[in-house]
Amino acid sequence: MTKGSNHPFKLFLAIFLPFVLFFTIDRPLAGIVCLILQITLIGWIPAALWALYSLSQYETDEKIEASRRKTKK
Repeated sequence: MTKGSNHPFKLFLAIFLPFVLFFTIDRPLAGIVCLILQITLIGWIPAALWALYSLSQYETDEKIEASRRKTKK
């Protein structure tokens, strides 16, 4: 299964449940901080933007790691 197959689901999480996304990308401390931010309706938008940015960074890191594994073989 490719990483891209979860992309629409992770985008959904980043927008509607930002704190859950952090747990799916192995950043539990950020998930807790995001939950605290998300509790307020005003903080929901920054939490969603933070989650979208973190998802983008995570996917970039995954691509770099996959590229490194291919060059080592």
